[in-house]
Amino acid sequence: MPVGRFDAEALERALLDAGAAAISYTDAADEPILEPLPGEAPLWHDARLSALFADDLPYERISLALVAELGALPEGIDVELLPEREWEREWLAHFRPTDFGHGLWVAPHEVDVPAQSDATVLRLDPGLAFGTGTHATTALCLQRLAELNLENLRVLDYGCGSGILAVAALLRGAELAIGQDIDPQALTASKTNAQANGVLDRLQVSLPPQDDLVTEPVPLVIANILAGPLIALAPRISQALQLGGRLLLSGILDAQADSVRAAYEPWIEFEAPARQDGWVLLEGTRRNGV
Repeated sequence: MPVGRFDAEALERALLDAGAAAISYTDAADEPILEPLPGEAPLWHDARLSALFADDLPYERISLALVAELGALPEGIDVELLPEREWEREWLAHFRPTDFGHGLWVAPHEVDVPAQSDATVLRLDPGLAFGTGTHATTALCLQRLAELNLENLRVLDYGCGSGILAVAALLRGAELAIGQDIDPQALTASKTNAQANGVLDRLQVSLPPQDDLVTEPVPLVIANILAGPLIALAPRISQALQLGGRLLLSGILDAQADSVRAAYEPWIEFEAPARQDGWVLLEGTRRNGV
């Protein structure tokens, strides 16, 4: 239903009181909302709300709850009976094995990949933390990790999400991956995925420390987050990288690339960026003496 003139929180409260099992919002007018400030959860000006109910819940009960809370029944309500499905496996229709080059594959558990003698297969099922390789920002990082020689390197994955990049680095020969994220759920997901791929003994995860990100600078730092945090964290992320070490920055829209690059240029010498679907991967090395 369209949110329209109604207060979104009141609308949501009424539906929950009526027995909604889940509620979600979608953009009804293609209006992007990029990088809201911490603690903010802005809605689109033209938003639609969807609520999921048990099929035996009478529509009259839902209508009465809406009128009682809002004083009127919103217009444009659509009711759809969903077919019985095994929802926990529905994602398989959209998440298929993907080849990121140089033998690096990401695939769901229980799904075969084409036979290759040099294949490295990262097994991962979608979960609550960001990162399956389907988004361009993650894909750009995976493509570059597949190209680099990671043997015996220590890697910092800042904003590790599902742990996909840290696990990929370990499967490609890294000695140790340090995953940091502000979301505790991401740390749990990273450990789960590392265990499923047999590399948990070489993964360390933590919330970002208040001081230095690492006690000893590492040869490779990956930060696939957002442009705003990347800019704010430029000194700390750069100083986590050893002299001559390599930096991969992603989560950056094409229009944001120059601003992110400028924030790191006191420490990093950049190469030509990689681009995919309007997103950018910035890559560079830590300058000597800075």
